[in-house]
Amino acid sequence: MKKTLIIGATTNPARYAYMAAQMLTSKGHTIVNVGIKKGTVSGVEIEEQGEIHNDIDTITLYIGPHLQSGYYDYILQTNPKRVVFNPGTENRELESLLEQHGIEPLRACTLVLLSTGQY
Repeated sequence: MKKTLIIGATTNPARYAYMAAQMLTSKGHTIVNVGIKKGTVSGVEIEEQGEIHNDIDTITLYIGPHLQSGYYDYILQTNPKRVVFNPGTENRELESLLEQHGIEPLRACTLVLLSTGQY
């Protein structure tokens, strides 16, 4: 199982980040929710960026490129194996930065990856 950090976590069930949290936990993956609003998703509190989790396999992004620069240091310090750029989150600058640090950038949809057994 891949411990996954969700950036852009939300308690809104209509949002893809919420659906991803639900699907990840239903398939046995441990999640860390990071977002700007308080709440709980899939039994896990949403925390603000700050605490560095050193055991993250995958970060999945649900925030647009215009907000991502505020997370660059956090993502690099977390040092995941990969970062999933869900549709609408693609960011060449961050992808290049990740590659420079040996982290795989992956343009994909977390929900599709999970649904097709490719996660």
